[in-house]
Order: sequence, then C-alpha cells, then structure tokens
Amino acid sequence: MNHATPHVGAPVHPFTQLLSSTRRGARLARLLAVTELRSRGVPQDLTERAELVVAELAANAVLHGRVPGRCFRLTLAFDPAAGRLRVEVSDARGDLRPLVFPAGTEVDPLSTSGRGLALVTALADRWDCVPYPPSGKTVRADLLGPSPEHIVGGCRPGTAR
Repeated sequence: MNHATPHVGAPVHPFTQLLSSTRRGARLARLLAVTELRSRGVPQDLTERAELVVAELAANAVLHGRVPGRCFRLTLAFDPAAGRLRVEVSDARGDLRPLVFPAGTEVDPLSTSGRGLALVTALADRWDCVPYPPSGKTVRADLLGPSPEHIVGGCRPGTAR
C-alpha cells in the first residue's frame, strides 16, 4: 500500500480568525487561541505564554488599531518540528505603530497603560511590526518551546509521563 508521507518542513496550517474590534472581540481572541492551541497539542507552557501575548496584542488592536467597521485578524501558526509558535494580530491602523521604549526606561507606576509591550517582550522570544496592506499593520511574536534535543522520549527531563 502506498501511503503519503509528510514532507520535512511541510507548511504549517495556520489558524486565522477575523474578530470584531471590540473588547469582546479581544477577549474572544484569547479564548479561541487557547482552545485552538490545546486542540493542536501545543505544549502547556507555550500555550500559557501565547494566551498572555494574544490578550495583549488583541487589546492593543482594539484600543489603538481600531477603525470603525473594520475587524482585526488573529493568526496562529505552530511548527511542532521547530517548537515555534507565531502569533500575529493585524489591524487597520498602519499609521499607529507600537512604541518601543529603550531598555531601562521606567514606566510611571500610576499609569494605566504602557506595560503591555514590555509584557510581550518578556514572554516572546522575538516580536516586530510589519505593514499589512493596504493600510494596516501586523504585530507578530515568535514564542519558542523547548528545543527537541531537550525532550527525551516525548517528555522533558524531570517530568512524568
């Protein structure tokens, strides 16, 4: 019998969803991300980090990237071979880019904003912002799980099966 074998480095099937640019849409983005990542067998530590990153990027899209009548897009792509998860949130406001503060910059402790991207920086291995044609932007974050050589027999050392 001939069976199709997966190609090494085959494209990862991303999860993409358009969501309303509302607080409810941002909350739904977080909930959908967790449900989708769990259903794909993404490691729990990666899923937990992604939940916080999605929550922050979706909230930013709703607060700072909203254009009336336009949605924002959540995309998740997990590459199990590389142990890499990419989170992308696209909105319609390409003219408003995320502010990046220099290292060591203090945030006003009484401020109700300004900490979100510091959280993304702490949780993601890398993040950036790129144009999303025709006039929007995509903020994307890469989260890396444990490297395959640190996993023995499907479990990380020191964990039970």
